[in-house]
Amino acid sequence: MHDITLLVLAAGIGKRYKGLKQVDPVGPSGETILDYSLYDAIQAGFSRVVFVIRKQIETVFRQAMGEYWGKQVPVEYAFQEIAAGLPSSFPLPASRQKPWGTAHAVLISRAVVRSPFAVINADDFYGPSAYRDISGWLKKSSPRSGNRDEYAFVGYRLNNTLSDFGCVSRGICRLDDKGYLAEVVERLKIERNGERAKTQDENGRLIKLRGDEIVSMNFWGFTESLFGQLEKGFAEFLEGSGQNADAEYFIPFAVNELLRTQKTRVKYIPTSEKWFGVTYPEDVPYVRSRIRELVGEGVYPEKIRK
Repeated sequence: MHDITLLVLAAGIGKRYKGLKQVDPVGPSGETILDYSLYDAIQAGFSRVVFVIRKQIETVFRQAMGEYWGKQVPVEYAFQEIAAGLPSSFPLPASRQKPWGTAHAVLISRAVVRSPFAVINADDFYGPSAYRDISGWLKKSSPRSGNRDEYAFVGYRLNNTLSDFGCVSRGICRLDDKGYLAEVVERLKIERNGERAKTQDENGRLIKLRGDEIVSMNFWGFTESLFGQLEKGFAEFLEGSGQNADAEYFIPFAVNELLRTQKTRVKYIPTSEKWFGVTYPEDVPYVRSRIRELVGEGVYPEKIRK
């Protein structure tokens, strides 16, 4: 099967960044990080793009991204609103002010994703070889191995994914001896600690990290079988945490639950690429300098949009 989709999670409106970073320019000709991601994905063989956005940014996003890229490959949209995808038996809490997290964003794309797909964040730079690797996996892999669904993720070294300007959230991964994901733990407040890193557990206790841990940067490879599993998992999440105004259904949480059932396995795809992204406004100068270096090395043309 060669038809593969790139699912771009672009609904976030970053409070720390104080702007719509999905469409902010970082390249020499005004390119966004997402322009480079889409360029890499199409070069790697992705044949379709689905953007998950919110209605309030639709006009700006379509003008900034959809109009151009929709001429390169088929483009569709899914809208992550607070009430989207809620079970009919679950009334929306009056206190809820934001959507339900990244796994919810994937779930609500169900109607427009019709092939194996990769998931990325709109504001993260993953590197061209990472797209080639996961594209190859999506095209060649079987959707099932025995009685297990087969998925994948691209893993990065933790110390290559931190910001110098504040804490970040990362899914820290533990692998088994066959190169499959055994567990992923979402840590929400990771920051540099000299040459290493540190975070806190759920009770605020210090956790020291080496810095060479494998982390998920939300670059996943899935088949359509995921949607039924997410639907069930989201209903269970709402039953347990739906009244918490800040609770979110993250992809690592959902994947972890699937691993515990032993009906799913997730292949680790290593990469030598260095991730970078924009979490804080202060990250922008570094991102621009890295893009300029990659253009100078010939990885990208001076102008992405022809």
